[in-house]
Amino acid sequence: MAKPIENVSTVDRALTLLLVFRDQEKSLALAELSRRTGLDKSTALRLARTLAAHHFLEQNPDTSWRLGPALLRLSGYYQSTFDIRDTAEPLLRDLSAETGESAAIYVPEADGRVCLFRHDSQQSIRHHVRVGEVLPLELGAPGRNIMAFSGAEGAVYDEIRAKGYYFTAGERDPQVASLAVPIFADANRLFGALAVTGPPNRFDTAKINKHLTKLRKSAVILTRSLGGDPAFYGATALSPPD
Repeated sequence: MAKPIENVSTVDRALTLLLVFRDQEKSLALAELSRRTGLDKSTALRLARTLAAHHFLEQNPDTSWRLGPALLRLSGYYQSTFDIRDTAEPLLRDLSAETGESAAIYVPEADGRVCLFRHDSQQSIRHHVRVGEVLPLELGAPGRNIMAFSGAEGAVYDEIRAKGYYFTAGERDPQVASLAVPIFADANRLFGALAVTGPPNRFDTAKINKHLTKLRKSAVILTRSLGGDPAFYGATALSPPD
């Protein structure tokens, strides 16, 4: 029997050192690296110097540290080989099978939202939208999510940003209910919305809560693959699947 894979502590700590940098931060002092990682200064310095030797970090003249060019090179390799379809299509298939509803990814397009990927429910009564179809932003949970996390003002959008999801029943179509969460790319830039849709009578409170758990876990996978920060979805969504 194969032994379970264990983290190599030094590698784990070195990666943690890289991951504490936030969007728009040009550099961090050693004391701040130590504080954010929980490492003592001598350990953080030793790891930083090792990473700098391979150009993952660079030291500034004032002794602070900035991310190095090796990360840009790796980012280029990733982008040149990554196709979101490879992640999205099997994920939507599994999400649809687990919830019993149609699952889709929507992205903003001009003044609307376009269905980028979709997997239809196998149930006889289900919601249909064609891939490539453009729908209004202001109607339906996916569009409302996109508006909220694009900075739209108003009580409903404040609520969506606070809760991290939105549910609608009959807002765009009286025969359709939808539950959606945002998807992020490049740290915290909105990419789009992930949704499950179906007849309103199949979305009671218990089902909404159950579907929401699955949506958040799926959104974590998509967000990570797009280079986004999955911390938005909370510790429960970040935990391994049951």
